[in-house]
Amino acid sequence: MLSLTELRYLADVQSSYHILKPWWEVFWHYLSLIMLVVAVVTGTLQITADNLLCCLPCQVELDNICVLSEIPTKHNSTPSTTLSPMTSPKGIRTNLHRQQYLYISAVCYENELHWFPKYFPYLVLLHSLIFAACGNFWLQYPSTSSRLEHFVSILYTCFDSPWTTRALSEAAAEQRFPFSKTDDVLSRFGLNRNVNTSKHSFYYKQAGVDSGIASSSSVLGKREGEQAKAIFEKVKRFRLHVEQSDVIYRVYIRQIIIQVIVFAIIITYVPYFLTYITLEIDCPVKLRAFTGYNRYHCVYSLAELFQVIASFYVILVLIYGLTSSYSLWWILRSSLKEYSFESKEMSHYSDIPDVKNDFAFILHLADQHDPLYSQRFSIFLSEVSENKLNQINLNNQWTMEKLKNKLVRNSEDKVELHLFMFSGLPDGIFDLTEIEVLTLELMPEVRVPTSISQLVNLRELNIYSSNLVVDRRVLNFLRENLKILRLKFSERWKVPRWIFHLKSLRELYFSGYIVSETLTSSIQSEGFQDLKNLKTLCIKSTLTRIPLVITEMLPGLQRLAIDNGGYKLAVLHCLKKMIHLKILELNYCDLDRIPHTLFSLINLHELDLKENNIKAIEEVCFQYFQRILTLKLWHNYIVSIPTQIGSLTNLEQLYLDHNKIENLPLQLFLCTKLTHLDVSYNNLNFIPEEIQFLTNLLYFAATKNFIETLPDGLFRCKKLQTLLLGRSWSSLETTWTSSPMSWKLAHP
Repeated sequence: MLSLTELRYLADVQSSYHILKPWWEVFWHYLSLIMLVVAVVTGTLQITADNLLCCLPCQVELDNICVLSEIPTKHNSTPSTTLSPMTSPKGIRTNLHRQQYLYISAVCYENELHWFPKYFPYLVLLHSLIFAACGNFWLQYPSTSSRLEHFVSILYTCFDSPWTTRALSEAAAEQRFPFSKTDDVLSRFGLNRNVNTSKHSFYYKQAGVDSGIASSSSVLGKREGEQAKAIFEKVKRFRLHVEQSDVIYRVYIRQIIIQVIVFAIIITYVPYFLTYITLEIDCPVKLRAFTGYNRYHCVYSLAELFQVIASFYVILVLIYGLTSSYSLWWILRSSLKEYSFESKEMSHYSDIPDVKNDFAFILHLADQHDPLYSQRFSIFLSEVSENKLNQINLNNQWTMEKLKNKLVRNSEDKVELHLFMFSGLPDGIFDLTEIEVLTLELMPEVRVPTSISQLVNLRELNIYSSNLVVDRRVLNFLRENLKILRLKFSERWKVPRWIFHLKSLRELYFSGYIVSETLTSSIQSEGFQDLKNLKTLCIKSTLTRIPLVITEMLPGLQRLAIDNGGYKLAVLHCLKKMIHLKILELNYCDLDRIPHTLFSLINLHELDLKENNIKAIEEVCFQYFQRILTLKLWHNYIVSIPTQIGSLTNLEQLYLDHNKIENLPLQLFLCTKLTHLDVSYNNLNFIPEEIQFLTNLLYFAATKNFIETLPDGLFRCKKLQTLLLGRSWSSLETTWTSSPMSWKLAHP
């Protein structure tokens, strides 16, 4: 058996659908109940009546019609004396028993009474059940009931959520509205403003807003914040599911069409058959063998009452049909597949999206019942409202103490705060004025508030797989303070336009999937012309060519680094325009030789060609690199070094590791300014004795070669501090302090 609690729950579930029933649905419900009462009353009268028909035999017939006349006496020969009023009987003498009258009434009721008055109570009951079923079909239909039940539960949760109360209170008490406009704001939420401000609490309560909350900016508790966040997720999933179909809309239209058709059928035949409910009924039956008469004149005792009830029932059906026709007209006339909160001014949030299909239709129905439900529901469709809630939850989770514990000093001895997978920026960050580097990683969309201007020491911003929304005031701060910007994205992206307005920016790093056409189109829309202080530009991507906008708009660039991920960088002739370039890094660009375009870079001090496909070095190259201080040709396939390398008298650092070099030319040791020399991971068999001329050598690496004996000249390099040797993957690091001596390395 069901308990009282379960029965109450079932009743509550049924009654909860009232918010989806417009006024005509409620009206239909009461009309159906009245029709059921009519059916019960008429059926009860018909069942409980003793004699529905009262019949008398007809003694005179004329043309098969019973004629009412006086009955002659038995002795017609001699007229009899008139009886006195006290002794002579009046009426028709039939000499029938009571059982014979009951029999005659039953036969006449079955054979001669018209079917309409006979089955009128059952027809009313049938019609009432059809109307009741039509009125609730769309609420119980399998394809619609689950969605409606889900929507109702979400709607009630949204209505009672503390976050809804907070949002409405902020809207009603918003100070930036003039006094004259406050009436519009309050009336939008169902409030009637009074001149006496002391009565505002009464009007807040009309909208379900606590006056204490409205008067102070309360902070939601952690539990309430998590509940509101869960509601936002439910609303998103429900909207995504329901907006894709219009099942509820179509079922509701079909239901109303069926109601109109049933109304048309009933209103067509019921008034016509209403005339068959008569008081007097002629009953010709052959019952002479039982009663002595063949025709009877009967009276239907419920005729007048049924005529009144049937007329009342016709009026009910007519009203039901008119409201059904109106609802059908309303559905077909109105655009119910789209619901616009902006046109209805449902809340103070301006970003509430328009909804479509079934979601729009059920919101229209809820709005017909009470617009306040839609007003409160709209708060959970607003991204601004969701962002505010996320911010409150974020502030509750990340207090000032927890944020201070995340501060670290990076390798450059700068105070850095690294935020990983945060939903936003906690307000406590902007009180940590010592922050110099801010790193944001895996944060899908972050809206930077104007309070970032409190970070007076912020000079570096790292954005890794994140998206920043920057307004004008924030951009003004970044424009004046930001010096270094790093952008890293894992998917195809468009360069944010706001970075081209950072006039104080000195270093810019791009990393991610950027095709040159995308970069070019993004830059052309804004341009690098405002980045006049930019000195370093690093791009890690898969470019087919260096975009012309870089070489044309940044001719004063001093460092250009491109990591192309192993893809061929074909066109480099545009580099000749960058005459002020001092450092050039072309890594993983699939170059098969040193580009001749680089010979025009007369101010080039460092050249890095790591991880390319260079197999040979042209002799002509070195005569154009007289000012080169650092040359990095590592991780290539170079077999030999031209003797012209000796012309690089200014060379200080040379990296030739991870190649296939077999011999070092003696002219290499004419570069007496060398301080760093790395020839590791090659095919060297010996080191020339002339290494002794590198008197400024501080660092020498020859790991993973085939060297067995070190030359005595190596020990004459008095300034040598680091020596890396060995034939295994391990290396030997020695600080040179002793006098020259001969070393012989054993095989590992």
